[in-house]
Amino acid sequence: MGIETERKFLVKGEFRNLATRKFCILQRYLTIDPDKTVRLRVKDNDAWITVKARPLPGSISRSEWEFRIPVEDALEMMELCLPGKIEKTRYIIPCGKHFFEVDEFHGGNEGLVIAEIELGHEQEEFVHPEWLGEEVTGKPEYYNANLIR
Repeated sequence: MGIETERKFLVKGEFRNLATRKFCILQRYLTIDPDKTVRLRVKDNDAWITVKARPLPGSISRSEWEFRIPVEDALEMMELCLPGKIEKTRYIIPCGKHFFEVDEFHGGNEGLVIAEIELGHEQEEFVHPEWLGEEVTGKPEYYNANLIR
């Protein structure tokens, strides 16, 4: 089991020129409930199935299990998913000793841009670049699983 500790922020400025890589992502959900989500993700020519537990109250860390699967299997399983999907472009931006994953959403979430940073622990310090906006960590309306609705 892995533990994911991440913080999320809205993006308020230009960031694309800082990216070292970018990917197209399609994701759908097999299940979304108060305790867990099961997600399928296709990122360019790779695919994963991911199980995430909800964070404990007062925490930003949660259990996460992620397994690579064949893209063909992911696309077939997506036929079984809940209605709705997430389409986004992900930009990888190095910043200090970390990197941000900046997601530019498309489709029904067009115009939304969210930056995520994974940390080793909840109090870990990190560089806050000038394009980083309001923190939305823990706000359910910004969970990808809620953005499919």
